[in-house]
Amino acid sequence: MNVAVILAGGTGSRMELDIPKQYYEVDGKPVIAYCLHTFLAHESIDAVQIVADEMWHGYIMQQLSALPNRKKCKGFSLPGKNRQLSVYHGLEDIRGYASEDDFVIIHDAARPCVSADQITDCLETAKGHGGALPVLPMKDTVYLSKDGRKVSSLLDRKEIFAGQAPEVFLLGRYYEANRALLPEKILGINGSAEPAVIAGMDIAMLPGDEENFKITTLADLRRFEGMHGKHGCRETAEAGRQ
Repeated sequence: MNVAVILAGGTGSRMELDIPKQYYEVDGKPVIAYCLHTFLAHESIDAVQIVADEMWHGYIMQQLSALPNRKKCKGFSLPGKNRQLSVYHGLEDIRGYASEDDFVIIHDAARPCVSADQITDCLETAKGHGGALPVLPMKDTVYLSKDGRKVSSLLDRKEIFAGQAPEVFLLGRYYEANRALLPEKILGINGSAEPAVIAGMDIAMLPGDEENFKITTLADLRRFEGMHGKHGCRETAEAGRQ
């Protein structure tokens, strides 16, 4: 079984919107609906668990009614104090219907341009490993600064990659890797793959997709609006029409 955990618990405070960014509507559909469409329609995704504040559950259910294979959605998990605790809450809930040898796919609702091909590639790459992570190479020269004011050293950009989502992990081992960080260390985790790396899990890398960006700023939101208006972020255009 392959279970997707969709993270939609963020408040979007950095963007100064009236509502969290994942519920901001583009072409009549909230941002979250675009990635949900892609995961629900994917033949290799067996179940979807959504991490969202309770006040948004009814709204999300309304959106699901217009999406394919909505019965794949198994329910909701409540957000935690930070992103990784939200992941952990999702893991706890899906363990009620998934086995330790199943794959869990972690994805942000604020990454609406994820493609079916990227999901397939992540799942295929994870086979024989503890997980898989799509990455992008660094294009710019990268420097280390220990005080944030002056350059401490030059880093080799050939050895540095930017992580993306979806990230795939073996459920049992990944759950234990997160549980080992409770209660305090997990609050310092910023990326989904960090607990797996700390636990020594074998995480394979695969090429990421520059169009699969995360909406973090208003500029990102405008970029998505522009892409959607022109060609729909591949599958996301179809999501907006259905």
